[in-house]
Amino acid sequence: MTDLELKIGYEFKDTNLLSTALTHSSYSNEMGKNVVCNERLEFLGDSVLSLIVTNYIFLNFSKFPEGDLTQLRASLVCEKTLYKFAKHIELGKSIKLSRGERHGGGADRPSILSDAFEALIAAIFLDGGYDEAKRFVMAFIEPEVKNIRKKPAKDFKTTLQEIVQKNPGEKLEYRMVSESGPDHDKHFVAEVLLNSNSIGKGGGKSKKEAEQQAAREALELMGY
Repeated sequence: MTDLELKIGYEFKDTNLLSTALTHSSYSNEMGKNVVCNERLEFLGDSVLSLIVTNYIFLNFSKFPEGDLTQLRASLVCEKTLYKFAKHIELGKSIKLSRGERHGGGADRPSILSDAFEALIAAIFLDGGYDEAKRFVMAFIEPEVKNIRKKPAKDFKTTLQEIVQKNPGEKLEYRMVSESGPDHDKHFVAEVLLNSNSIGKGGGKSKKEAEQQAAREALELMGY
């Protein structure tokens, strides 16, 4: 078993899957077209992770409305959280990077580590099935949920505002895009604009919920 397999408690039957999950595109480009990078596995891993987390919080937070479930899921699968998970298993030591990317600090770059973590989930899923992927993911998610529940709750709009305020002069505003449906079942769509540029759109049964969902989309696009 490799050091990484020992850390994650899973031994691959097909070691090529593990190798591909750990291959960054910079290394693939440097070595030639016969070396496959982890981007396709990352794509699959993102969906597997989302399914596992969504199912878990749906079953364990039965009193949470849709908006709260969405917020919780976003906090669990965002780049910042996955980066922390990847650091915990020292994933950067195992990722194959080009010489330039390695020297430039790529082994500790949040985007690279979080993408590789998702690719690793996909590799485990393909090699050992859903249950093994779930076991791996939940070893990180359950402790993280406990940490999140200990923290004061923040809404998406507040979080986005705090991020934008770090850059003086940036202007954040919300605009209602549409309103439809009868009075007893209204649906609103809002968008959030940064310096007059739309960075997120969302809908809900109230203007407040629509703005929250617009802020949520903006945060996801920003990697939070």
